[in-house]
Amino acid sequence: MTYGQIAGMAGSSRGARQVVRILHSLSGIHQLPWHRVVNAKGEIAIQDDESRMIQQHLLEAEGVYVGIHGRIALDEFRYEPDIPPDR
Repeated sequence: MTYGQIAGMAGSSRGARQVVRILHSLSGIHQLPWHRVVNAKGEIAIQDDESRMIQQHLLEAEGVYVGIHGRIALDEFRYEPDIPPDR
């Protein structure tokens, strides 16, 4: 999923940056699958080389192909959850 998708599902379509902050600060404590979230372009957005490589490794271990520039084909790998019609 993208940060924006998660924000939209939480009811704040413009809250992608808040999703980034939440994942950054709470992933370790709550075992959140932070590595499955990328930016709207399908890119690994982490700037730190080591963390970026960890995210890429974790994604690839789950069968997600990460391209040369750390970009994922969202049309192929994006998760689209079923959303109830009353939402």
